Amino acid sequence: MSSTVKKLEVTFNPINKNNTFTCGDTVCGQVALEVAKDCEIESLSIKFKGKAEVLWTERHGKTTVTYHSKDKYFSFKHYFTGGGKEEGDEQTLLPTQNLNTYSSVVAPGTHVYPFTFQIPDQDMPSSFKGSVGKVVFLLEATLSRSMRINKRDSTKINFVSNVDWNSVPGLMTPQHESKEKKSILFSSGTVAMDVNIEKTGFVQGEGLKVVAFIQNNSSREIKPKYCVYRKHSFFARGKRRLDTKNLFKEVGDPIPPSSNQNVTRVITIPHDLEPSILNCSILKVEYRLRVYLDVKYASDPELKFPIIILPAYQRSTAAAPPAAAGFGFEPFGNPNPPVWGTVAPQPPTEPQPSDPPPPYGAYGMYPPMKDFGLWPSRTRIAHPWVKFTHWNPSVKVSVNAASQLCGSLINISDRAKDTFASLVDGDAHRSHSITGA
Repeated sequence: MSSTVKKLEVTFNPINKNNTFTCGDTVCGQVALEVAKDCEIESLSIKFKGKAEVLWTERHGKTTVTYHSKDKYFSFKHYFTGGGKEEGDEQTLLPTQNLNTYSSVVAPGTHVYPFTFQIPDQDMPSSFKGSVGKVVFLLEATLSRSMRINKRDSTKINFVSNVDWNSVPGLMTPQHESKEKKSILFSSGTVAMDVNIEKTGFVQGEGLKVVAFIQNNSSREIKPKYCVYRKHSFFARGKRRLDTKNLFKEVGDPIPPSSNQNVTRVITIPHDLEPSILNCSILKVEYRLRVYLDVKYASDPELKFPIIILPAYQRSTAAAPPAAAGFGFEPFGNPNPPVWGTVAPQPPTEPQPSDPPPPYGAYGMYPPMKDFGLWPSRTRIAHPWVKFTHWNPSVKVSVNAASQLCGSLINISDRAKDTFASLVDGDAHRSHSITGA
């Protein structure tokens, strides 16, 4: 007997080429339901949830102990038809595109039900899958029919945490360690190394630079070796489960006996290496760099450095502010934006009527007379007596304001001429009187 429900499928639309989402993003998708004949349904829903979970078992004699813990970040549920009561879920009944209610009777064929969710803007770890733990962000569609087993389909989204890495202490702090090994079996002398790395946080695909000074005072050659390994830690019921794995190794050139060398090595972090997870209470993803000297017939001296892997699109320094954040005069943004992290210059205080007029050269307020026509496209006069609420480089300055300013200048010029002429006439009159006497 053929099934009435042929297909139930949930899909979502990517928003970037990496198909990743982060806090505040909107997830748009659709549920496709295909039925072979008229079908009455009790409910059709789509659920979006984010959670972290760890689960493992241990044998203690004849007893099996289960360790389980869960962190729930959010859970939203939309109903296309029907409804239900589930504690902890935010529920919404979605209308059709015409703002009508979806019918509970579905005709033969394929039906598409669109939906949208917004990812909460909160601190959550990135998507992760480990041996006994995971962080998942899941879309799950559920079809319920009377006297039938519920039919479900789900898909995961790849969530990348939008962590403020600038708040992580020591992210840009250089690291330095040194070690010396004195007694070496089947060999005489000592070996020592002094190692520096430039910082602690590295972006996916970035080069990790290791600078080492190696002293080989033994009778055998030694080789510097480098290994990056990861640590997965899982926590439940006061217990910790640790899972470590070497990811990649590199070998340096041999150091001859009785010699010293400065060695520099750049190790490239893989682009697909999962980011560190430090913001989850029940699991952690950490990384270490191990630098050691391969000494034959002896234990290898080693140094370990913690490193933090950042998502490729996130940097440890703040991004520059967007353009056009100037002060309202530049139509296409400030060509010289202020440096991020500094205090932006404040506009001058608004002058009061009782204030004396500024000196002639202040603010460049008296430009040449030819400039009172069209204003240049990138020029402005910061006149303290005229307030502009809108700037358009293609519009002339207010005729009244320009006329008043020009009239003031002309009156000043005329009064200066009259004063100068009267002084000259007075001097000439006095000179004539003295000569006549």
